[in-house]
Amino acid sequence: MGPSLPGGAGGQVLTELIPPGPEFAKLFRTFEHTAFRLEVRDSYDATGEREPLRRFLETRVIDQEWRADWLNMLREHRAAGKRWHRVRVVSTPLSVYNDWGMRSAAASNEAGDDIRYLDRRDAAGLPEHDYWLFDSRTVAKMHFTNEGRFIGAEMIEEPTVVVQHNYWRDAALHHAITRDDFAAEHLDQR
Repeated sequence: MGPSLPGGAGGQVLTELIPPGPEFAKLFRTFEHTAFRLEVRDSYDATGEREPLRRFLETRVIDQEWRADWLNMLREHRAAGKRWHRVRVVSTPLSVYNDWGMRSAAASNEAGDDIRYLDRRDAAGLPEHDYWLFDSRTVAKMHFTNEGRFIGAEMIEEPTVVVQHNYWRDAALHHAITRDDFAAEHLDQR
């Protein structure tokens, strides 16, 4: 059981926060059919991404080796019939982080994570928080520091909250466009 924080689902006090680590990682190994992620931040401060991003800024080369385990897991899930979807709500012009992320997403898509993009100007009605939705029945509402460091996920199975997140998933997927189409319009082709 994690710390209590204000601002839980439905304005209630958050009582459980699963921190980054083995318990959170288990969510990605144990879902049965589908995993969906809505990303709404223009940058994240993930420790494992710092060095690959720095190298990209120096060389403009996308290094995928640092996330080989993730890509292998995506391939295994795809082979087992599990589906991954993700919508990234981004501001344009793209931040340096989102430029790098969109370039990196090509390998994720190839491995089985259907990553789509939605311009923030077209995202009215979507929530202002990131979340994972597993098997359309469990929400992992993600919490971050102001700097974008992931501090944990609030696990929600309350039916009305889950239904709302399913609606947001459907709306985001409906309005988002493929990574390749969005990249053709927005990537700096340096």
